[in-house]
Amino acid sequence: MQDWKSFTHFGALDWASDHHDVIILDSAGDKVGQLRFDDNAQGWIAYRAITAKYPHLAMAVETRYGMLVERMLDSGSAVYPINPKAAQRYRERHCSSGAKDDVRDAFTMADALRTDGHLWKPLNPEDPLMVELRLLCRDEMALIAERTALVLQLRAALHEFFPAALEAFEDWTQPSAWAFIEAFPTPQHLDAAGRRKWEKFLHANRLYRPDVQEKRLEIFARAIQFCGSPGITAAKSMLATARVKMLRAVESQLKLFRERIEALFNQHPDNDIFGSLPGPGKKLAPRLLSEFGDDRTRFESAEGLQGYCGSAPVTKRSGKFKTVSMRRACNKYLRQTLHLWADLSRAKCPWAQIYYNEVRKRGKSHADALRRLGHRWMNILWRMWQDRTPYDPELHMKNQIAHGSWVAALLVPPTPSVTSAP
Repeated sequence: MQDWKSFTHFGALDWASDHHDVIILDSAGDKVGQLRFDDNAQGWIAYRAITAKYPHLAMAVETRYGMLVERMLDSGSAVYPINPKAAQRYRERHCSSGAKDDVRDAFTMADALRTDGHLWKPLNPEDPLMVELRLLCRDEMALIAERTALVLQLRAALHEFFPAALEAFEDWTQPSAWAFIEAFPTPQHLDAAGRRKWEKFLHANRLYRPDVQEKRLEIFARAIQFCGSPGITAAKSMLATARVKMLRAVESQLKLFRERIEALFNQHPDNDIFGSLPGPGKKLAPRLLSEFGDDRTRFESAEGLQGYCGSAPVTKRSGKFKTVSMRRACNKYLRQTLHLWADLSRAKCPWAQIYYNEVRKRGKSHADALRRLGHRWMNILWRMWQDRTPYDPELHMKNQIAHGSWVAALLVPPTPSVTSAP
């Protein structure tokens, strides 16, 4: 990576779905190159041709991932990502009216890189394994969101004609609940099947539980007493069956994604670090690893990581005015993963549960308490990541005691003082 002082030209690429605009400035801020090219093979040949004219070139772009960035890095120039909100502020500095076009956006980003780029961090080429792992984890989260939407649509359809099914099964993300609709698509089918087939279905799907068995059978027996009219039942049962088939397809693909994610995670040298964390398990540990990446120079301190994941709030002060608000500009994938991990860690770490309980006693919400707990976890994980060491609960507790942590004081009962006899 070139030293910042060696750069003689500064450019920016304003990207769109079908074309991109490039502006290149010299060290004085004068425009020396401009290009609009299509997002195809010929267009990128033209991009490499114009950037090849400036061997000491730094480029700015409003993203840090994807094929766009990889192609820019392949051209040989240094690439500096800029936050879209920061890019908007630079644009307002040049044009207070709010007028906007792609060429002007490219110019303002190039000029911002020229003046302030020495404070930015350049992108480094990533290991293909890490790129694949990150994309798979993010796509897995998107598939889970699709599954959630399908479950809600299925429940809405069942509410129209088959409320007994909703009463009998609470968790409709489970395939056993979908199997119930496949076996008994309408209340009439359920009633005609009879008790013997109901029991056979529950046994076959491992749903035979002594505590809920009789209740479910009682719900099945009165299913036709409160259900949809014939017309509604005929229409909505087809929709419910279609949703179940779609859920089956999504679930099968999620299984393939998780198998591949687990295989890639096991291949990465940092898997022992993230795998040692209490709570994440096989699903969340790969997500944490993929969002951290391999570049350990990216976050100079734990505070930078905490801001990146959104656990650190935003404080605004001006005179006597002060406000603290939730951080919106952050990595949403990492923030969601951190929220889930913080919640799961409470069952694995006594100190995490104690910390959560104390925050809740102060009147904070469940989500706020998890954010605060996740904030502490990010501090721990950053240190582990930097030192390349797995999580050691005994070492962590020793450090908390050494630093006088109030959590450790609550966790470890005080040693009773021993007084000598007179």
